[in-house]
Amino acid sequence: MSPTVIALDFGSQYAQLIARRVRELGVYCEIFPYHVSADTIKSLGAKALIFSGGPASVYEKFAPKPDEKIYDLHLPILGICYGLQTIAEHFGGKVENAKKREYGRARIKVMQLNGSSKNHLFKNIPDSEVWMSHGDKVTKLPPNFVVTARSENSEMCAVEMISDQDKIVGVQFHPEVHHTQFGKEILANFLFEIAGLQKDWSTKDFIEQEIAKIRAIVGKEKVVCALSGGVDSTVAATLVSKAIGKRLRCVFVDNGLLRKNEAKEVRAALKTLGLRVDFVDASGLFLKRLKGVVDPEKKRKIIGKTFIDVFQSRVKDETFLVQGTLYPDVIESVSVKGPSQTIKTHHNVGGLPKKMKLKLIEPLRELFKDEVREVGRALGVPSEILGRHPFPGPGLAVRVLGAVTKARCELLREADAIYVSELKARGLYDKVWQAFAVLLPINTVGVMGDNRTYENAIALRAVTSTDGMTADWAKLPYDFLAHVSNRIINEVRGVNRVAYDISSKPPATIEWE
Repeated sequence: MSPTVIALDFGSQYAQLIARRVRELGVYCEIFPYHVSADTIKSLGAKALIFSGGPASVYEKFAPKPDEKIYDLHLPILGICYGLQTIAEHFGGKVENAKKREYGRARIKVMQLNGSSKNHLFKNIPDSEVWMSHGDKVTKLPPNFVVTARSENSEMCAVEMISDQDKIVGVQFHPEVHHTQFGKEILANFLFEIAGLQKDWSTKDFIEQEIAKIRAIVGKEKVVCALSGGVDSTVAATLVSKAIGKRLRCVFVDNGLLRKNEAKEVRAALKTLGLRVDFVDASGLFLKRLKGVVDPEKKRKIIGKTFIDVFQSRVKDETFLVQGTLYPDVIESVSVKGPSQTIKTHHNVGGLPKKMKLKLIEPLRELFKDEVREVGRALGVPSEILGRHPFPGPGLAVRVLGAVTKARCELLREADAIYVSELKARGLYDKVWQAFAVLLPINTVGVMGDNRTYENAIALRAVTSTDGMTADWAKLPYDFLAHVSNRIINEVRGVNRVAYDISSKPPATIEWE
């Protein structure tokens, strides 16, 4: 499919959220780098553009700017944060460093326009909370632009061009982020009220497109899949299986970094999908290579390389390797389609050697977790697999902070199993996006049986989210946390303290490493 909407990526960590939200609204959207040519956009038949945010300032010497001929296409444009600022500067406005920065939640007041003009972007949108993340601001409006919303400190946080030929609007906040109260409705107003688009996208469309693409890429070759039994790899394997059938062979690697009883549970769950699966115990190799390594980036690199080594040793006559890479992995690891900053390396993104024997197939690379679950439901993947919380590719290696040993992994497994089992018993597991235990790299003083102890500390983490790009810490009941803490300290030898993480993303990440 050719994209109906093209989102230009100026380096925002939320760039892919824009495409995701637009697709949620039933319109096909793709991300392109900010410097894509106007001719390319025209050739693709795009009907609207969205400019993303970004870390730069438009007044900097080498600030990213779009091809100026884009404006000559006279397509509807929505500028977000930096996107608004680059539009304002292009048309003769002024952008300066703000004395008062805005990060996090802010409240906006929707303006009533004078005369015959209507505030289309905020149609049926009341004064409400939005999500801000900027240090610059528009201090002078370009000619023919009007303010359509202001924040509480009187910032011009939304503007619109008054023109018979152009439909250009911009917002200083992020409507694509879940925490903007009416963000989805604002995007819908741009798509349907301003750009006049029709719905043309669904999960069914994605599946059909990917199956056709996989068949075209693979041809008559065979494929091996890196299958962990989690949501991502299982849906990826099922999708590829739908495309090429028994020419897909899956390999499940026990790397010694799995959760309690995970290998056994995965075996049982995968039987229902009819996939060909080889089970490999490589725990000794992974733990050997991780011995003495404490830096999280080094852990991820080692695990990524070891995964590939194991797969290559198990390859028979396959040409392609399937991985369940998702977009949050990609956008946090590398600058893919814009100048976004690297947050952390993911094992299946930054750990691949340049001279890998297998060619990669990543059918879910442009999707978020909830989109993957929708695809999985459409493909008939069992709910017990789709409902599992996200689990990092490096496994417990990035939840055992500090040195990774078999004993430390066992200790964390027991604590994590207690936590997850209690969440399920209290009906809380499906109410949070992700929950897990972390083994801290410190010992703390405690008192047990009138004796002094100097033992390990466990941190519990639980967050609510829709896509993993932003997350709030889950407000679990105090009595529940007290009960879990009591069980862990009493039942897991070597632990004398339990803490609960109340950090949100941003500024923290969901995982600790």
